[in-house]
Amino acid sequence: MRAEPPALDGAIGPADAWGTLAVAAVGLFLAVVSTTVVSVALPTIGRDLHASPAALQWVVDAYVLVYASLLVAGGALGDRLGRKGLFMAGTAVFGAGSLVTGLAPATGTLLAGRVLQGLGPALLVPGSLTLIRTVFEDGRRRAMAIGLWSTASGLALAAGPPLGGLIVAGLGWRWVFLLNVPLTAVLVAAAGRFVPRIPRPEAARGPFDWPGAALTTAGVALPAFATIQGQDAGWTSAPVLLAFAAGTAALAGFTWWERCARQPLVDVTLFLRPRFAAANLVALVVFFAFVGAIVYFSAFFQQVQGRSPVGAGLEVSAIGVAYAVAATLSGRLVHHVGERALLVTGLLVGGAATLGLLRLAPGTGTGAVWWDFALLGAGIGLCGTPITTIAMSAVDASRAGMASAVTNALRQVGQVFGVAVLGALVYAGLPGGGAPGRLDPDGAAAFVRGLHHALWTSAAALLAVAAVAALLCARERPAGRLSAGRRPARERPAGEGSRIGG
Repeated sequence: MRAEPPALDGAIGPADAWGTLAVAAVGLFLAVVSTTVVSVALPTIGRDLHASPAALQWVVDAYVLVYASLLVAGGALGDRLGRKGLFMAGTAVFGAGSLVTGLAPATGTLLAGRVLQGLGPALLVPGSLTLIRTVFEDGRRRAMAIGLWSTASGLALAAGPPLGGLIVAGLGWRWVFLLNVPLTAVLVAAAGRFVPRIPRPEAARGPFDWPGAALTTAGVALPAFATIQGQDAGWTSAPVLLAFAAGTAALAGFTWWERCARQPLVDVTLFLRPRFAAANLVALVVFFAFVGAIVYFSAFFQQVQGRSPVGAGLEVSAIGVAYAVAATLSGRLVHHVGERALLVTGLLVGGAATLGLLRLAPGTGTGAVWWDFALLGAGIGLCGTPITTIAMSAVDASRAGMASAVTNALRQVGQVFGVAVLGALVYAGLPGGGAPGRLDPDGAAAFVRGLHHALWTSAAALLAVAAVAALLCARERPAGRLSAGRRPARERPAGEGSRIGG
């Protein structure tokens, strides 16, 4: 029997519920767009600050690494300290980091600002999904709300590259970061108005699991650091091997500690549930293959074909536009075809589209591949709602922040490793890791060969995880077969009433 969700402090009307959804979606949008918007600005940042290729990769990875490694701890803190307050605090920290980054006089300050900026989403993103779960208890409306929340990621992916190009061309690369400052101020004010206060659940009133938080942070950060540094320092260098070993030991220690702790940060036994394990594996692989690819497609159009930042952003925008449309539809489709079918279909479409992009050559025009870009975005967009609903349905409301944090953490871990591993493949044939500017013909050919290796890796990962999801996600009855998409009251678990609508 699932636990009764925590009651809100006072009734919340439909307008405030949708206002809460809007605030949560904008917070997610800012967190995701801060990865993709910077991708087209990297060559300009490299020329302006005289940054090396390795430093430019850290401009992306420093943000995502902090974001990913602290998400689980951030979700648990939200359960204990209050989701509304931590959401607002995370938004403010994100704005402060954006200010430091935008004003940075040198690469070191820029990276420090990106670290601070990455701390913000670790606090606000887990709480945003938990807030949606709390104010939308009816299953059908909740799936629609999650679909709209997931669409914010797609809009960020769609808007990021062209928006970044327009900002860089019109205002300069610093405004890619500085525009976040007024936006976060408005978002904090909107959260104060619309987001309800949710009392802490009883299960979260005990002491915080600091050892678990430290171990999970080290278990994510150290292997990611080793993967990124391995390209420059060498995969067999002592620091890289030590980081891999320490990270593996931290993950093993985290698993042991969480099984023994009285109030664990993460209930690791959830990964023994096939559906929860499959959803989180898919989250990791999808972001490994998808976000990493977007970064290097933008680089392809600038470094190989010599497009401007605006042009490169527009060239890859079909991916994000299709993702946004498909993510919106997935919230509705999941009630008609079921989570498993939608998830597997999306992965197969995404994997097939990635294979189709192996046709890319130095002179390939967008007209030849735009529909491959669109299919890739649509396939991945279909996966968004099923991933989230499968993972969140595995826990009761008192642990929703934990489940949300785990899923989002694995998404970001996939993104970190995608940017690092695919980047190592793309630039493997270029001396010194490749300069940030336009490549000569030999360099362009080497870049495309490396991009093909990255595409093979991404496609294989997507198709393999589709098979895993098909096997592990038990077949469920589509909710759409019930009247109005709702279960009869006698079949509804405790706590699944409806505060919003009927």
